[in-house]
Amino acid sequence: MKALTRARALAGLAGVLLVASFGAGAALAATPAGEAKTIRIGYLAREEPPRIPLTFLEPDIQDEGVQGARLGVADNATTGRFMGQRYELVETVLPRDGDPAEAIRKLAADGVRLVVADLPAEPLLAAASDPAAEKMLIFNARAPDDVLRNESCRANLLHTAPSRRMLADALAQYLVWKRWPEWFLVVGQTPGDKAFADAMERAAKRFGAKIVERRPWTFETGNRRSDTGHTTVQSAIPTATQRVEYDVLVVADEADEFGEYLDHRTWLPRPVAGTQGLVPTIWSRVHEQWGATQLHSRFEKAAGRWMTERDHAAWMAVRSIGEAATRTNATDPDRLIAFIRSGDFGLAAFKGEALTYRPWDGQLRQPILIAGPRMLVSVSPQEGFLHPGSLLDTLGDDRPESRCSLAR
Repeated sequence: MKALTRARALAGLAGVLLVASFGAGAALAATPAGEAKTIRIGYLAREEPPRIPLTFLEPDIQDEGVQGARLGVADNATTGRFMGQRYELVETVLPRDGDPAEAIRKLAADGVRLVVADLPAEPLLAAASDPAAEKMLIFNARAPDDVLRNESCRANLLHTAPSRRMLADALAQYLVWKRWPEWFLVVGQTPGDKAFADAMERAAKRFGAKIVERRPWTFETGNRRSDTGHTTVQSAIPTATQRVEYDVLVVADEADEFGEYLDHRTWLPRPVAGTQGLVPTIWSRVHEQWGATQLHSRFEKAAGRWMTERDHAAWMAVRSIGEAATRTNATDPDRLIAFIRSGDFGLAAFKGEALTYRPWDGQLRQPILIAGPRMLVSVSPQEGFLHPGSLLDTLGDDRPESRCSLAR
């Protein structure tokens, strides 16, 4: 574990040097001649219905995802100036009823073969499955659906967004390490809520924990901003969480409709974890290790707000392309795609170690932060969970578990 910690520290330092100064070595090795060659990166998203934040402390973000991609392009361009490379982000935002396959065809016709997709699973699959996308490389920077890494995997699809199973495994490892093995699972009504709950049940079996009860959330929280809103919530939640003995209340509320109400109001005085409370995530504003504050500062300066998980996933996708271009001193999409998929690729992303893509399902291996509201609590994988290859493969679907045809 000391070796792992040392490796993470060195990799974190490497990330700071790479993004802050981008290393003199690359500049010395480059011998640009003539006009810079342009690497065009598509960014594909879709308009979303307006969302009312749960609290006034939470900003109403209208540009989530794309700001991460823009910062990634700016970071790539810093190195690109020394390498004779230019970067262009081709942004496409579909209307809510827009056809993602048609957008992919337009990008392909425009010569774009590298695409960052901030899309839910269904439109993402429609885009990746279109014949025009066959020679593209599409980075999934949003959808956590495990089916995209299994039965519905695609050869042209990589994932910088974590899967639900990765997040669930990361949280499960920490709870088991803490010797809190008995979980009360409270599940919302959306498909995403149920999918995350299923991932937590799988993680419990995988790491020796126990779901003592899985209970659907049916209580209507109402308007907490009304004069009696807090009184209603305060009296109802203890009733909704009683008659269960457990160590941790694990909440599955991806829609963020009720989970935030549970902490400090449950019948038993127990910690809350999952989609609210103690949260597994690839990025959080509380993350300060391995030079992360440097990325926070640059993003805040560029976007005027904190970097979110979707921003970071898009940033890593764009930076993957930039890293490949730097390491190969090439701009040809075929060479970049081949290098990103190769064993020589490694991405410094302020996570403590170099990140790589799994060859069997295209998932980016990466540590998962276990974050509280104001402080980083831990980072998974946890000490004591072993793997014959990479410890990061204890999170999510390992090769023998994969149902992706690419794994065969």
